[in-house]
Amino acid sequence: MEYRFNADELIRTLSAWDDVLPGRGRIHLIACGGTALTLLGYKESTKDVDFLVPVEREYKRLREFLVQAGYKPVTGYGWKRPNEAILFDLYLGKAVYQTELLTSPLIRGGNRKIREWNKIYLGVLNPLDLIISKMFRGDEADIQDSLSLFKNEKVPLSKLEKRYRETAKYYFGEDKALRNLEVLLARLKKAAL
Repeated sequence: MEYRFNADELIRTLSAWDDVLPGRGRIHLIACGGTALTLLGYKESTKDVDFLVPVEREYKRLREFLVQAGYKPVTGYGWKRPNEAILFDLYLGKAVYQTELLTSPLIRGGNRKIREWNKIYLGVLNPLDLIISKMFRGDEADIQDSLSLFKNEKVPLSKLEKRYRETAKYYFGEDKALRNLEVLLARLKKAAL
């Protein structure tokens, strides 16, 4: 059976990190993907933890800490401790996997604060960019997550469409991303959202 991580476990882990994280200054972690939906309470759990780390020096500091704490790089973005089930995917800058967002999640409105400790700031990506980054991939789980965001957040459809199309112009799979938008629009209409 696949291990899943809930919001309380994530908060406890980050709190423990904060207690031993060396250095000065805050590291901004912006949850994206299923992690964001889990922290918002729209999903019970997530199979891995996805964070944008928008500032390069903070990203480097976090990587150094993870190495000292026994985490190993196991994928292009993923960090994991041996004998632990949870995988932390860390994305530098404003790109969620292969989706380059239009703006930094640190600008006003780019994220919503969940919690702040002495050295770690935890936020979730704004709903528009969450939907965009989910739908550029566009599998059924991503569609369900996007529908959940529409159901629970105030997502202006016209603003989403405009931002989605603008973001797609810079994406290597623009045609696929735009087809996924049409799928989402049809599903929204069917669900009367």
